[in-house]
Amino acid sequence: MEKRRVSLTFKIFLIISIMFSMCLGSLALYYKYLYKSNVKALLSKDIKAFTSSLGKTVDLYNMKDFSVATSLIRGTDITLTGDVYDKVDDEGNHDLYRKVKYENEEYYMNPEDISTTYEDSVKQKEVYVRTSLTTYKDNESSNILGYSKKGSKLEILGFDKINDDGSVNMYKVKINDTTEGYIYAKYTVDTKEEADKVYNENGTYDKHKDRKYRFELYGGSPKNLDYYPYEKPTFEDNPFVDQTKTYYLAGTKYILGDIDKYINLAKKAGANAFVVDIKDGALAYKSEVAKSYTMSSYNSAMNSIDTYKNAIKKIKESGLYVIGRIVLFNDSTYAKDNSGECILSTSGNSTGWVSAYSRRAWEYNVKLAREAVSLFGFNEIQFDYVRFPESSWNYSKWGYNFRNTYNEEKAEAVQHFLYYAADEIHKDHVYLSVDVFGESSSDYVTAYGQYWPAISNIVDVISAMPYTDHFDRSNSAYWTNPYSTMLNWGKTAAARQKEIPTPAHVRTWITAYNTPYWKTKPDVYVSSDYIEKQVRGLVDAGLGHGFITWNGNSNYTIYEKISAAFGKEY
Repeated sequence: MEKRRVSLTFKIFLIISIMFSMCLGSLALYYKYLYKSNVKALLSKDIKAFTSSLGKTVDLYNMKDFSVATSLIRGTDITLTGDVYDKVDDEGNHDLYRKVKYENEEYYMNPEDISTTYEDSVKQKEVYVRTSLTTYKDNESSNILGYSKKGSKLEILGFDKINDDGSVNMYKVKINDTTEGYIYAKYTVDTKEEADKVYNENGTYDKHKDRKYRFELYGGSPKNLDYYPYEKPTFEDNPFVDQTKTYYLAGTKYILGDIDKYINLAKKAGANAFVVDIKDGALAYKSEVAKSYTMSSYNSAMNSIDTYKNAIKKIKESGLYVIGRIVLFNDSTYAKDNSGECILSTSGNSTGWVSAYSRRAWEYNVKLAREAVSLFGFNEIQFDYVRFPESSWNYSKWGYNFRNTYNEEKAEAVQHFLYYAADEIHKDHVYLSVDVFGESSSDYVTAYGQYWPAISNIVDVISAMPYTDHFDRSNSAYWTNPYSTMLNWGKTAAARQKEIPTPAHVRTWITAYNTPYWKTKPDVYVSSDYIEKQVRGLVDAGLGHGFITWNGNSNYTIYEKISAAFGKEY
């Protein structure tokens, strides 16, 4: 009897073991498919989840025939119902799909396209730099950490947000073993091969790569610049004025204290915009930003915040478009407090010119611009002196120290600054314009680092300064024939505009002073006719996006004298 009981117990144990093994085998098969998608937690019912992908969008499938029902950007909220569907194809291959809800509709999704956290909805682990870019200390301020060169590989640690099209705004990246920072994702790609490519749609890169002056200017080579399209924004809360008829106003107490007179003249003449100084050597107002970078600039500011704000407010209330002008690197007051940012002579003495390589100077001027927008409501920021000094050719030959921390060519530094400035200023729904020398419309990089296509391709407005007496001091034909001078120059600028995918609007500075400027008794006294001929030359050359009259003193008598030109149709 004892043997029978043992034998029966063994049989029962054996049967239970076999059944348990069969269950384990079935479960193993089921979890084999489930775990391959790394979604351990996705068996719970009605839990919140997110679409997740390497790409911008994720497909949701129709529950009846598995056709694509809709696509969602990654990071979109969805709800998991807990149901799993094992889809078997004709060859016996298994694919598991999860049943999900989105906006009260039910769909099937690939589990690989689902994450339980928003942070995991972006699957990239590394990116490569396609366009040399600024690295930031954080994802909110304009504080610069450093620079990453084209082709660099960066490890992704996270991101700040997903844009409406599913792209990432900024990645948090590992710069080196001890440093983390943020970069704009739009300048990156997924592979080294893509990063090393140049933009050559319609032969864009080929147009530029071999250009050079007849001798070395030391400004850089067009082949090292970036020509990828840069999306130009439009802001519904800040309509852009395409064809401006613009007066320039210095930021002095004298001019701003008499602002009503200038506003009345502008309205009567038919002007629709003012360029007003924020900084030209001296600050136009006592900027809080300046305190952190240059107390000398703060202490020497020409107006209080209230005085300056009152003037800009009146201009805006009159319906005029207001452009705030900031002189960048030709800033002797900033240089006084920041000699370590200035170009040095061979003897180690400061030239008093702030190097365009200086990231501290970049930061100061962009923060100043954003502060001015916040305080006064400018429609547009205009940067002037976005370059190295006119003497750069000699400085380079003589071996001056340009403070070139990142081994950039001069034109590269100018372009890299403009990417940084445009990205930051656009955050405030404000447009960016840049002043350039007339020479920059030539088909070579200038000694001071300006190359029209590389600049126009990024900024919203490019404003050249082809003043009629600046072409050749020995040839009066330039300033005595304003129409032909502007027509001939304008054709070169119009040609440059056609060589890039996203050209800026062209709003040109024109001569509004007696010429030539160096003569006590000028050859030509400026008039409405002189202004009109310059504008018509530009328009006939294909540059019809407006003009700005340059008179350094904002001389009211001259502005009144030329006012009839503003009422013309061009």
